Amino acid sequence: MPIKVKQNLPARDILENENIFVMTDTRAMTQDIRPLKVLVLNLMPTKIVTETQILRKLSNTPLQIEVEFLQTVTYQSQHTDESHLNEFYKTFDDVKDDYYDGLVITGAPLDFVDYEDVDYWDEICEIMEWSKKHVHCTFHLCWGAFAGLYYHYGIRKRDRIPKLSGIYEHKLLNKKSPLFRGFDDVFYAPQSRATEVTREQILNEPELELMAESDIAGVTIVKSKDSRQLFVLCHLEYDADTLKLEYERDKAKGMNPEVPYNYFPDDDPTKEPVVNWRSAGQLLWTNWINYYVYQTTPYDIKEVENE
Repeated sequence: MPIKVKQNLPARDILENENIFVMTDTRAMTQDIRPLKVLVLNLMPTKIVTETQILRKLSNTPLQIEVEFLQTVTYQSQHTDESHLNEFYKTFDDVKDDYYDGLVITGAPLDFVDYEDVDYWDEICEIMEWSKKHVHCTFHLCWGAFAGLYYHYGIRKRDRIPKLSGIYEHKLLNKKSPLFRGFDDVFYAPQSRATEVTREQILNEPELELMAESDIAGVTIVKSKDSRQLFVLCHLEYDADTLKLEYERDKAKGMNPEVPYNYFPDDDPTKEPVVNWRSAGQLLWTNWINYYVYQTTPYDIKEVENE
């Protein structure tokens, strides 16, 4: 939450230059507060796991956030009980006339599938187009980020073999950005994907800003310059055992996966992983909600349509 100070306090300018949100007493007297509305398009097969991971990140803020979950109708989940979906999920027809402060589009296990071959691609495109006039800021995650970069900017993914799996060191390219408030100069983050985009693709698009990258994992966080779109290719929301469970699943399928990089102590899968990304993950999601949603969304959410 912002700190409130007198209008002319000398420290105000210093703090604001450090990206610390300072609210003057004049503004505070006229401020109205309402709950933020966030919609989560959950494309993961393990929906309950993903729900929990995202809600955990959104919950660490004093702001009141109303979260709704969205499912596709052109593809029926095979891994989540239908009663759960019927009770807790909406369809696009249910929300198409509504407005939201934030939208999260999750990943999906579709690394080697062309976008146009995805069963629900047309529906995803309809939702992303709708978001331009009905959502203040969208957080695209992993496959959702690749899909968003392709739909909005025509940036194509390419295969990455072997699969990128493990914990990688990343560096900030814009340390003063509010998105990285509280971050160290480098941070660790889980990666789990077999696709990538290049830094040249991002830098060649004038409407995009490359925010964070890794010497090994490459492009990791991208933002539109108008701050309405955020594309995150890493998984700072992952639990301690998520990569372990993925590794064991792939082994059981006979896929002979590589041991996730820098994840198990001594690269020994019998040892419990040590989490070194949780604080960065919390900062990323909290900063998104605070600086890119709460601080800038219109009080009358329907005004999003005119932004």
